[in-house]
Amino acid sequence: MPAKGKTASSGSTELRVVELFAGVGGFRIGLQAANKRRTGPAYRVVWSNQWEPSTRTQDASKIYEARFGGEGHSNEDIGTVNATDIPDHDLLVGGFPCQDYSVASTLKASKGIQGKKGVLWWEIHRILREKALSPKYLLLENVDRLLGSPAKQRGRDMAILLRSLCNLGYAVEWRVVNAADYGMPQRRKRIFILGCHNTSPLFGRFQTMLTNEAGLQGGILQEAFPVVAGSREEKRFELNERIDRISAAFNAVGGKSPFKECGVMVNGKVLTARVDPRYTGTRATLGELLKPDHEIPGEFFIPRSQVPKWRALKNAKSEERISRSTGFKYSYSEGSMAFPDHLDRPARTIVTGEGGSGPSRFKHVVLTSEGKYRRLVPEELELINMFPPGHTEGASPSRRAFFMGNALVTGVVERIARKLSAAVARA
Repeated sequence: MPAKGKTASSGSTELRVVELFAGVGGFRIGLQAANKRRTGPAYRVVWSNQWEPSTRTQDASKIYEARFGGEGHSNEDIGTVNATDIPDHDLLVGGFPCQDYSVASTLKASKGIQGKKGVLWWEIHRILREKALSPKYLLLENVDRLLGSPAKQRGRDMAILLRSLCNLGYAVEWRVVNAADYGMPQRRKRIFILGCHNTSPLFGRFQTMLTNEAGLQGGILQEAFPVVAGSREEKRFELNERIDRISAAFNAVGGKSPFKECGVMVNGKVLTARVDPRYTGTRATLGELLKPDHEIPGEFFIPRSQVPKWRALKNAKSEERISRSTGFKYSYSEGSMAFPDHLDRPARTIVTGEGGSGPSRFKHVVLTSEGKYRRLVPEELELINMFPPGHTEGASPSRRAFFMGNALVTGVVERIARKLSAAVARA
């Protein structure tokens, strides 16, 4: 058996991929799209895993198999999968479950890496640690709140993640990307984390980023998502302590997280900064993706009698509330949301509660040419995430909306994958 620390290698014609927490296959769709326009090795998914402990029917896994086939697909709790049963691969991808960081819950309620969902990060770590051949590259996705969680030690979870990857021999580049900033049809902001093993020919590129006087230039994520020259609030520091010490003491005195939306970590040394996106291409809008009114089932139209309730939920609020558990009085406020949604702009972020006919502050509502209000149908939600329309057929409309609330914008993955393939070819 090869010594630990070596990486898998399948030659220059392809990069073998393992997709964890696969959902309905957003990463795979992005990689397949990249294959059509690549200048380097192609991506081939050799193994995937999707398991949802809270449901019996495993709808997401069934849809994944229906679209991509069952070969190499696992519908088992990842915690029960032996790393030796996972094929050797060059690239590991996954949007590890992020409810413990999500804006859907308050920051104080967020439990981060120690929460039930956040703890699944350690399954990725376990697989990387136990594989005899480490994958050369990692591409992970999460909500941007990861950079600042938990509330009492802002940035601790990101520090633990980076230090644990460093211990496994990886350098890391990260970037918070709002898909709409680069012409895509949804204002969805997520952090993408690209790891490179120290045995890979690209490792030196990460080192150059760390020492570049211009600051964070030359990264693969920077190539995929260009920024305005120069950076703001640039910060350098080291993560050179043991993980248990970082867990206990990182930013324990409080204050802002030191991690900004762009950064690199090599051998425990961190450079991070704020950057501004640079994009001059066309921009997709919500209105471009809507189906004709006559193709919309009647259940998606909002009865006139319910419109005032929908409108009220979208309005700004400032009120006094009382905690049910403690009786403590507090002030609650929230800003207004567009009603109906603007058709000449990218869509708002899809959330998992998008489905269902009940009035909601967060669901999208559009005004038709006939003056009627309606919700978005599943095919429109798929297009907003740059999925093929009809990709989630086979599940109920509410479940299909849930899947899109959990998904990523596949065009972001495509752009990263194209740049990574080109970089591998040049190395």
